[in-house]
Amino acid sequence: ITLGYKVMQTIGKKITELTPSRGFCAELAAAITVVIASRTGMPISTTHVLVGAVLGVGLARGVGALDLRVVLNIIISWLITLPIGAGLAMLFFFTLKGIFS
Repeated sequence: ITLGYKVMQTIGKKITELTPSRGFCAELAAAITVVIASRTGMPISTTHVLVGAVLGVGLARGVGALDLRVVLNIIISWLITLPIGAGLAMLFFFTLKGIFS
């Protein structure tokens, strides 16, 4: 059981209204970005790239086409989860190092 459906619902329905043509443009932009980043050796998150592409499609219709509350929640979650992930990794590392050293 995964919770990926919540992420898909946020990206696909909550940031902005996606029609098939808008979705295609977002996916194409994300795919090209991922290919370029991969070729240049840049470590990127495909989810972050897709969120950016969906934001771009929404912005093409004007700021009013975006649900700015959802966008703000995404940005806040990115700012929170990066240091939490780093902190937990440090905690687990030192805990396991203490156990097995």
